[in-house]
Amino acid sequence: MKQAVHFGAGNIGRGFIGALFSQSGYHVTFVDIAEQIINRLNEQKQYRVKLATDQHEAMTIENVSGLNNMTQENEVVDAIRNATYLTTAIGPNILPRIAPLIAKGLAERVKTSEEKLYVIACENQISATELLKGYILDNLDEGTKANLAGKVYFFNSAVDRIVPIQNNQDSLDVLVEPYYEWVVESRESIPPIEGMKIVSDLAPFIERKLFTVNTGHAVIAYLGYLENKPTIDQTLADEDIVKQVQATLAETGAYLIKQYGLDPDEHQQYINKIINRFKNPYLNDAVTRVGRSPLRKLGPNDRLVRPATEADKAGLPYTNLAKAMAAALLFDYEKDEEAVKLQAMIKENGVPFVLKEVSGLDEESGITQKVLSHYRALKK
Repeated sequence: MKQAVHFGAGNIGRGFIGALFSQSGYHVTFVDIAEQIINRLNEQKQYRVKLATDQHEAMTIENVSGLNNMTQENEVVDAIRNATYLTTAIGPNILPRIAPLIAKGLAERVKTSEEKLYVIACENQISATELLKGYILDNLDEGTKANLAGKVYFFNSAVDRIVPIQNNQDSLDVLVEPYYEWVVESRESIPPIEGMKIVSDLAPFIERKLFTVNTGHAVIAYLGYLENKPTIDQTLADEDIVKQVQATLAETGAYLIKQYGLDPDEHQQYINKIINRFKNPYLNDAVTRVGRSPLRKLGPNDRLVRPATEADKAGLPYTNLAKAMAAALLFDYEKDEEAVKLQAMIKENGVPFVLKEVSGLDEESGITQKVLSHYRALKK
């Protein structure tokens, strides 16, 4: 049977990428440090993916197993040696940590095998696979790097599926929304995977997704948090917040339309579809889950700051994006480590300093000034 190695046995890994590989006839080896999940995968060898719909449809995912990369390094290397695909859905910040082990697996593989391996990082990050490739190459000698040519291919991708926090402490089953999109940039002919879309230029797809789905999700979460709303769908019951989300996505849309020549009517339909996805009550998605890790989400290339800086360069409006950034700065959820750190930074050094350190924005820039103005108004 064809083999796929997937780093990240969490809900996204099991409920999205791993499930697609299984449905495409692959045995999926999940690699993770979550011992309970790994043990259950090896004991049960299957789980269910349940759809958040009225009908509560479910599908059984089979041909799965697990390895613990902390205690089974040699077994992971063997799995990489025999795989056709190696994917990740583990979080961009974790990629440097898994790169040394992947590098070891690749080094062993190319010594003895001419078979092609396709590496795809399925993360909410522009050029995530390029980042992973860089981390891997840092752990290889020059001879091994040269030996990768024609044998190991690295493809960037864009992924989109909402997987909320689960009430499944004792189960491998995963609840997901019905909609998903997995777009991979490749000019090679690669083995087909159920649900994978191949394109020659990923940029329009990944930026459209990041600056509509991720931006919209974050705006809803941060505004909902300020209004003490528990979930995303309940936040969108507030028409004022819906209007704010629409206004923000109109700004990101103006940039995307100008940058990539998107059809304005088609993009507006895409925005409407995304907002309707967020209204799904069966997801029961907490604003604190969607809003978590505000330092990462306020990064210079992430969902709030990047579209604002690009709009600024293009002479386009970014007022609503600035308001969303201000709302993110007010995310003080005590159970989120980054939120606690963010509030400590603001308290010690002030908002302009934080925007410079975290977001790469000059303290005197127009964006910083607008964010500061919205921050003061929202704080009141």
